[in-house]
Amino acid sequence: MWDPAKYLNFGDERARPFFELVARVQAEAPRRVVDLGCGPGNLTETLLQRWPNADHVAIDSSPEMVAAARERAVAAHVADIHDWNPDERTDVVISNAALQWVPDHPDLLRRWADRLPSRAWLAIQVPGNFAAPSHALVRALVRERTWRDRLEPVRLREEDAVLDPEGYAELLAASGCDVDAWETTYLQRLDGADAVLEWITGTALRPIRSALDDAEWADFRSTLAPRLNAAYPRRADGSTWFPFRRVFLVARTP
Repeated sequence: MWDPAKYLNFGDERARPFFELVARVQAEAPRRVVDLGCGPGNLTETLLQRWPNADHVAIDSSPEMVAAARERAVAAHVADIHDWNPDERTDVVISNAALQWVPDHPDLLRRWADRLPSRAWLAIQVPGNFAAPSHALVRALVRERTWRDRLEPVRLREEDAVLDPEGYAELLAASGCDVDAWETTYLQRLDGADAVLEWITGTALRPIRSALDDAEWADFRSTLAPRLNAAYPRRADGSTWFPFRRVFLVARTP
């Protein structure tokens, strides 16, 4: 279960990659704009403002996120990204920080590129930090004997959850697309105690939270917190530096 309020605790920090992604999309008057993995709709709102004359489609697999988006007057609906297909009027497709949850998303990207109309735009952004301590320490804890049986059904993203920029570029170039791919590591300044734990609670730890009761969840957090704090030490002013790598792809169909 997704918690829109927890996710938006770091709304400004999570929004910056979205705006840097969308800035590279040079569509002037698209007929249909699609946001795949729209979350709570706060960023989808900006797509409506940029392209007010387009038809807008927003989907997310989380009923909680879709409900939050609808509260913002975003006409979102619950759907699986696997089930979505572009039509002949789909000129812009945006997917921001969603496809890392879809193991076979490279195949989806190929399919979308082949089915989108000519000169359509396909723009994605995914976290590229699955080898970082913020994720590696979580995977290590889940595999420890104390948690292994309770969390056995939970499938966490491994280091190969996403491609690097060249991997995405080659993938879409093979479909004849013009491609712009890059990566950026943001040095996030987080404030407060257990700052990195709080950051990943809204995203990476979501499957674990769903699998544990309240007492188990508190125990898991109390075990993980000091390990994260050692990897990301708190500075004298109370802040914590959190490097966060992001991978971007903007492709235009032939």
